[in-house]
Amino acid sequence: MLYPTIDQLTKNEFNRYELALATAKCARMLTDEYVEKKENIEKASTGNKEADRNSLNVLNKEYREEKSVKNAINKIHNGSFKIVKTEPQDEEEIIEAE
Repeated sequence: MLYPTIDQLTKNEFNRYELALATAKCARMLTDEYVEKKENIEKASTGNKEADRNSLNVLNKEYREEKSVKNAINKIHNGSFKIVKTEPQDEEEIIEAE
């Protein structure tokens, strides 16, 4: 059985599609944040292998060792990220915006 369950994640407020979209967006945010931090550390590297290895260890361990989707699901489950449901716009409003 998967943990957390879909019912626990959606809390009967969202459907599976909305959960999938939110998880994908959250995973992309986490991946982008990790890549940015890693690039900054690599740019600041001194060429000393030992010091550079220690610098990479500064990165959050869960981001390095776990898949971003699993991290996203955990963050949604523990409330670090919240799914916000927006109301769909009327078709007339969409046409006017263009």
